[in-house]
Amino acid sequence: MKFSIFQSSKQGPRLYNEDRLAYSYSKESLLMVVADGMGGHHHGEMAAELAVKMMTEAFQKAALPTLKNPAEFLTQQIQLIHTAIAALKESRRLAESPRTTIVVAIVQHHYLYVAHVGDSRLYHFRRKHPIYRTEDHSVVQALYRKGALKIANIAHHPDRHKIYNCLGGDAQPKIDLGLKRELKNGDRVLLCSDGLWSALTDDELSKVLHSGPVSGAVISLLNLADNIAGETGDNMSAIALELSHDASDPSWVSTGTMPLGETTTIIMPPTQQDNPEYALSDADLSDDDIERRIAEIQLALNKTIR
Repeated sequence: MKFSIFQSSKQGPRLYNEDRLAYSYSKESLLMVVADGMGGHHHGEMAAELAVKMMTEAFQKAALPTLKNPAEFLTQQIQLIHTAIAALKESRRLAESPRTTIVVAIVQHHYLYVAHVGDSRLYHFRRKHPIYRTEDHSVVQALYRKGALKIANIAHHPDRHKIYNCLGGDAQPKIDLGLKRELKNGDRVLLCSDGLWSALTDDELSKVLHSGPVSGAVISLLNLADNIAGETGDNMSAIALELSHDASDPSWVSTGTMPLGETTTIIMPPTQQDNPEYALSDADLSDDDIERRIAEIQLALNKTIR
């Protein structure tokens, strides 16, 4: 594979950033994930961090160099994350379960696989035109689908930020698995939290995303959304990918020389510019924490099977 990829996040006017994002790739497979911890519930950042770390760790172990069944991997891992969040609540004796949205994409053999829960989105563009977008699990999207709300009124509806599907909630999540999509050289894929897309129209988003290399485009998108949203804004995060159309470009990532059993993972560090004390919070999860959560869940699952 040969591709260009970039990720970034802005805190916006919030006291701290509950978004988490990362990408990981092997010789023949690539994973991207964005999780938006839900600020209306305590410790949303813990749920988002657990989601990203578990997803990337599972990918590192399974994509050697490809996933046997990418769609099955996505649904199984997302369900496992939901279970792990419940275990996290019990082990840390939290008053309520942390909650998060998630959108995950896998690129393998020039095909795109995507799954999501909540209102973090994936966009797929070809020749600067949007050809696919995930459908939000939100109140306004449900009203629009039923014909009870016009599209022009969505942006200003009082319930526009309310979602009915998440990880860590009391109900089992509905994992929305998209159809396998073919990718062509020059296609761009964007994963982002609602803090970004809610501030921009789809036309604005597309124009800025294609204004230059993905690295500069992501920064421009975040800055524009931050300026437009102002004091009413949210955390905003994005990962953008472009498949290579110029095999001679040395600035792009090329996995051709990677060993079969090797993976590279880049996790975006949390941004907490306006709240330095947040660094002392117990929300951060170590690798040992993640390993322990997974081991506890696997043990419980094995006992259930017996």
